[in-house]
Amino acid sequence: MPIDSPSSVLSRIRQLIATPSISSVSPQFDQSNRAVIDMLAGWLEEAGFAVQIIPLPQQPDKANLIATLGRGPGGLVLAGHTDTVPFDAGRWHYDPFGGVVANECIYGLGTADMKAFLALAIAAASEFAVRDLRQPLVILATADEESSMAGARALTLAGRPLGRHAVIGEPTGLQPVRMHKGILMEAIRLEGRSGHSSDPALGVSALEGMHRVIGELLRWREELQARYRNPLFAVEVPTLNLGHIHGGDNPNRICADCELHIDIRPLPGMMLADLREALHQRLSDLLVESGLLLSFRPLFAGIEALETPAAAAIVRATEELTGAPAGVVGFGTEGPYLNALGMETVIIGPGSIRCAHQPDEFLPLATIPPTLALLRGLINRFCVASA
Repeated sequence: MPIDSPSSVLSRIRQLIATPSISSVSPQFDQSNRAVIDMLAGWLEEAGFAVQIIPLPQQPDKANLIATLGRGPGGLVLAGHTDTVPFDAGRWHYDPFGGVVANECIYGLGTADMKAFLALAIAAASEFAVRDLRQPLVILATADEESSMAGARALTLAGRPLGRHAVIGEPTGLQPVRMHKGILMEAIRLEGRSGHSSDPALGVSALEGMHRVIGELLRWREELQARYRNPLFAVEVPTLNLGHIHGGDNPNRICADCELHIDIRPLPGMMLADLREALHQRLSDLLVESGLLLSFRPLFAGIEALETPAAAAIVRATEELTGAPAGVVGFGTEGPYLNALGMETVIIGPGSIRCAHQPDEFLPLATIPPTLALLRGLINRFCVASA
């Protein structure tokens, strides 16, 4: 039976879905992805790929996979993450690990986001022999995209070039995407001095200080939104959200500690390091004579905004093969990490982000043939016909 027959592709999707690989910032939910990586490695070795499994430096139970067919300085990378988010067991109508086919769809955790894409990439790649390729074809499978981006960050730190053109198969309804916003999440902490509430001079209120901080953040947000704008995005300005605050312990005590968590979604062209520096300097200047101790803590490393040029060959190719112009999305991806390695990256894959991270996640079966056709077209263009 050919590897890309419908039953074989569905079988492999089911096997990936049946293999749990949840990543989470909560240790009670976090799992290894090695079983998925080992499964992919076996399939790729059967297809003639040279396979490397690279454990993450600080998490030996997690690994990336790099599988290469052919040689050369250019070529195409088909990339996907192997992990899923946690799930609400009591809210699913279908077994999250069952790969149940019903209503012309396959249901399960990771069907859209994004284990199915890895099975489809291998199916398309299996149609090509190394003798057919003038440039290499690479399949990349990463760890921990849903929680820490540790897999993608490890690739960037290693600095190893993988290819010239890249596709990440996140669910976009097979519409090419060349831009998305970044993500910065920061904890802002103020330490004051407690005291009896009957006399404000007995303490320094961290809660009142945080009131000043919030006012300054809202002023900064107005300035950022006046300065930066991109009408391609549904929300065309950068956003700054005040998401969590906690301070104090009793109404008759001056608040000694207060912590605020914020989320910033920058547009392409706004760098996380610049934003952090501006945030830190602005609030330090605000509180210089307040008697409060100010500190910051990144809630995670952050994701840069993605912008691949409209004229990039991979952008033009996906537009031509799908008949759709490259657009933008609001969610973050591993694209900026691949671009940092010298690739030009497009986000395109089957399924909808609307059903990702939700009960009864699904992939319409009708999306499988066009996905395979797209991937064949990209392999032909960048690995077979490319000089």
